[in-house]
Amino acid sequence: MSEYRMNTKCVQAGYTPGNGEPRQIPIVQSTTFKYATSEDMGKLFDLEAEGYFYTRLQNPTNDHVAAKIAELEGGTAGMLTSSGQAANFFTLFNICECGSHIVASSSIYGGTFNLISVTMAKMGITVTFVSPDCSEEELNAAFQENTKVVFGETIANPALTVLDIEKFARAAHAHGVPLVVDNTFPTPVNCRPIEWGADIVTHSTTKYMDGHGAAVGGAIVDSGKFDWMAHADKYPGLCTPDESYHGITYAEKFGKEGAFITKCTAQLMRDFGSIQSPQNAFLLNLGLESLHVRMPRHVENGQAVAEFLQKQPQVKYVNYPGLPGNPYYEVAQKYMPNGGCGVVSFELEGGRTAAEKFMKELKLAAIETHVADARTCCLNPATSTHRQMTEEQLIAAGVPSGLIRVSCGLEDKEDLIADLAQALAAI
Repeated sequence: MSEYRMNTKCVQAGYTPGNGEPRQIPIVQSTTFKYATSEDMGKLFDLEAEGYFYTRLQNPTNDHVAAKIAELEGGTAGMLTSSGQAANFFTLFNICECGSHIVASSSIYGGTFNLISVTMAKMGITVTFVSPDCSEEELNAAFQENTKVVFGETIANPALTVLDIEKFARAAHAHGVPLVVDNTFPTPVNCRPIEWGADIVTHSTTKYMDGHGAAVGGAIVDSGKFDWMAHADKYPGLCTPDESYHGITYAEKFGKEGAFITKCTAQLMRDFGSIQSPQNAFLLNLGLESLHVRMPRHVENGQAVAEFLQKQPQVKYVNYPGLPGNPYYEVAQKYMPNGGCGVVSFELEGGRTAAEKFMKELKLAAIETHVADARTCCLNPATSTHRQMTEEQLIAAGVPSGLIRVSCGLEDKEDLIADLAQALAAI
C-alpha cells in the first residue's frame, strides 16, 4: 500500500481479503488458537514461524489494524496496546531499564509526565525535562552518559505547544538515541513525524483515530530506521541474547525494521499483557476508515472557534497554534500546513466565577474529560481534573482557574460559535 495516498490508506491499508473472505476485518474473538502438532506450536514460541497462539501477545484483528496505522505513519511495524498510556510505557520501557535516563519535553500530557517522573522513577529510570522552546545548546546539555531516549508530543495535550521535531531529532541522533513522538492530536493525516526524523511514533487511539468515544486504545509504530546495533552498548536488550526467549538477539534476527516491535511483543506484552481487545480494534478500524475525512473538519471548526474567541471581550487570551501571532504558529505551519487538531484553550476574564457560569450555560458542548471526539466537549480544569489545587498552584501549572478547554467536534461551526456566544453573554 506504500504507493497509495493517505486517503486510500485510511480505507484500505492493513487488510486485503482473499477470494471469498470477509470484506471487513474479522473480529477474532478467541483467546487461543489450535495447532495440529506440538512442533508447529513450538516454532511460534521460538519465533521461527508466523502465527498466533494466545491473544495476550497477538491477535489477527489487532495486527491488521496495527499494520494500517504503521502504513499511515510510514513505519515498518506496529502494535496495538490497551491504551495510549500503555503505548508510551511500553515504548520507553522497551528501551530503558534500571539505571537509564530519559530526556523529555516538559510540555506533555499530565498522565505521561507522571508516568515518566514518578512511576518509572520507582523503576530506577531518571528523567530530565526540557522546555519545547529550549535552544539546541540547552537541549544537548540535558543528555547524560546513560540517556537512552528522547520523548515529546507533536501537539501537547492540553498545553497545545508544538514540538520542533527536527530540532529534537538532531539532538537525539547526535547522542546516538532514538526520538519518540506521541502524535495523538495531529494524527498522521496532519503530521507524519517519521518524515521529520522521529524514530518511533505513539498514539492514544482513543482520541481522533477512534473519534467516537467508543474504544480506549493505543498504538506504537517503529520507523525501522534507527540502527540499534550501531549503538549496541546502549541497548543490550535489543542487541544481546534474550535468555528469556531462547537466546534470540532481536536486532540481529529481525533487523532495524522489526527488532523493536518484536521485542516489545515478545517481552513486554508477554509479561504485562496490556493487549487491546479485538472488539476495540475492530471499532478503531471503523474510525480509521473516516479519519482523513474527519480531521479537516475538526481543524476547520477549531480554527473558526479560535478566531471567534479571539474577538470576544470576555476572553483574556486564546491558545491555538493555527492563529497568527501564536508562539507556535510558524513551527505549526512547518510541520502541519493543513492544520493540527480541533482543540482550543482560552482563559476568561473573571477567573473561576466566570468559568463556572460559562460552563453551566453551554447547551451543545458537553462537559467531559474527553477530547478529540466527533462531539464537541468542554472542560474547566480548575473545577474538575485540577480541582484539588489552590489558585497559586493552578497558575504555576499553567491552568489558571478561568481556563477553558474546548475540543471541537464535527458539528456545524456556526452552531458551535452560537453556543459559545450565548454562554459568554451570560457571564
